[in-house]
Amino acid sequence: MECLVMDRPASAAADDRQAAALHALIGFLKERRYCFVTPTPASHARVLARGDRQHAGDLRDIFGWSLPFAPPLLDAGLRDMLDSAGLLEQRGARLRSTVRVSTLGPDLLVHSAYPTDDRHAVFFGPDSYRFARFIAEELRRCPQREGARLVDIGTGAGAGAIAAAHCCPAVEIVLTDINPEALRLATVNAAAAGVDARCVLGEGVSGIAGALDLVLANPPYIIDPAGRAYRDGGDLHGAGVALAMARDAVPRLAAGGRFLLYTGSAIVRGGDALRYRLRDLAAAEGCRLRYEEIDPDVFGEELETPAYADVERIALVTAVIERA
Repeated sequence: MECLVMDRPASAAADDRQAAALHALIGFLKERRYCFVTPTPASHARVLARGDRQHAGDLRDIFGWSLPFAPPLLDAGLRDMLDSAGLLEQRGARLRSTVRVSTLGPDLLVHSAYPTDDRHAVFFGPDSYRFARFIAEELRRCPQREGARLVDIGTGAGAGAIAAAHCCPAVEIVLTDINPEALRLATVNAAAAGVDARCVLGEGVSGIAGALDLVLANPPYIIDPAGRAYRDGGDLHGAGVALAMARDAVPRLAAGGRFLLYTGSAIVRGGDALRYRLRDLAAAEGCRLRYEEIDPDVFGEELETPAYADVERIALVTAVIERA
């Protein structure tokens, strides 16, 4: 697996040590049939507020719920490997993992520990599961040809590309992200899932030459006052990043190529600005658009903030833009 990450704050040796530790962790958890489905941050917080959820009692508490644990609770060899790779932090007499591990179908994916407050956090959650399901359904309906080039924009932990690779194993896969930490974790996750991929640090598809057969995108869609890249969807009430990705990718589609988008869109006075703009983009590029609202109302608490003062609801949507 080739990974072109240009901005590397840690030494190559440290990165290799971390990757080895994460591979060992995934293997260790698979052997023990570990399973953890990651909830929303709000649900995670509610669970941890319970009196019996202050310290870890098992592997799910350590690597799923991100709870501090007593050192003897974890295999000593694995604990030492994670510690030497900088993946454990001290919490008094206890330790805490700086990564979480989530189940996605047959795979285990590593991502940032809760809470994901850091600007460079690598997020995984309910949207990741919906995104993977959307990709699998689309590729079962219309499989990608052998040798096609697939690009997962803003790959994060790599969930979309991994889901696609399981459906179409004979495609060339490229992962892109503006976050070097995301590419490091996505590289580990792809390799652990048996997926060969190339990584490119950067925004959109500008760092990839040639026509593209399949482009995947699961951009953030909430306005984040902290400006965290994994969460802030920009203007258009949070749909700005999704639209920018579409405008970047759709002109690069090969004949028969597809752009698969999963995101959220704010509905203002019954109108969906993202849908209108994607419709216009598809028409301008001579492409077809299939657009579906798959959940009419999510993150309702955001409507109480000034940024959403004119919004009626936030809908989850999928879009497929296909070149004839």
